[in-house]
Amino acid sequence: MNIENQRPPQSPPVSSTAAVQTTPSLPGGDAPVEPPQPPAEKSQLPEALPPSQPPPVPTVMIPSRNPNALYSGGGISFLTGNSNARFTYGYCSFKGKRASMEDFYETRISEVNGQMVAFFGVFDGHGGSRTAEYLKNNLFKNLSSHPDFIRDTQSAIVEVFRQTDADYLNEEKGQKKDAGSTASTAVVVGNKLLVANVGDSRVVASIAGSAIPLSIDHKPDRSDERERIEQAGGFILWAGTWRVGGILAVSRAFGDKFLKPYVVAEPEIKEEEIGIVDFIIVASDGLWNVLSNKDAVYIVHDIKDAEVASRRLVEEAYMRGSSDNITCIVVQFEKL
Repeated sequence: MNIENQRPPQSPPVSSTAAVQTTPSLPGGDAPVEPPQPPAEKSQLPEALPPSQPPPVPTVMIPSRNPNALYSGGGISFLTGNSNARFTYGYCSFKGKRASMEDFYETRISEVNGQMVAFFGVFDGHGGSRTAEYLKNNLFKNLSSHPDFIRDTQSAIVEVFRQTDADYLNEEKGQKKDAGSTASTAVVVGNKLLVANVGDSRVVASIAGSAIPLSIDHKPDRSDERERIEQAGGFILWAGTWRVGGILAVSRAFGDKFLKPYVVAEPEIKEEEIGIVDFIIVASDGLWNVLSNKDAVYIVHDIKDAEVASRRLVEEAYMRGSSDNITCIVVQFEKL
């Protein structure tokens, strides 16, 4: 995420799931293992291997006290609504070249009104990490408690995104410094995959081997976004890139109270049947700034372990020169 003059150095936040886990488990249940001490020199990512030779599954947890640690993990699969498909997932997150970590992520499997559902989200903060952390802690909780979540999932997503943004802004009243976050989310309900996006993180699917974007980045120079901003009384200016009010390089985000009503948390939603999807990649722009949709899908398509796939993508983005935090989730669907 790119915001002008709003990234003071700070200690990186540590997610409760931010650990390499060697035995898949439900999210939030990662059991830390006492690791060996890291080397004294600055941590670097291992040399990336070609897609045909994926790196081995990690065997130790990288200690959270290391600010340059790369975190990864994965989760179990379960049968979907019609019991003819299942999925596994893996995640990876790395501070990279940024002075602080402003990415958060969430992976959750839960039962809602007797229906098993899954939620995957990547939240890329700007102006600090507090908005992204708030979304990690509250967005799925709010969505799963919506009375129409199972019956009318799309409408529930729109209402919950708006209300979560309003709730967060209410908590921000005492804050003098502005902050915000993107949100790229994927929800599995029965046989449906619903992708809801706010900002310039992105969800890309592999369908019959082809890279299919399931979200479109919200950039100020997108013609429909520019028109919406200007009709609301705002403007965009060029300041190294196009920015809302000359400040923010995305046109939709949670938070950013000083840029309301021009920057909104209104999601765009795409729905697919999971039966046609091979896998999806949910990632922050630290990955997409240096990897095309096609490249990302190509790297993942021969890797059978979702956690290994997510690590491989982060490593490749870093090797290609990404200057941002890099976070991604890979969800692989298996037909039975």
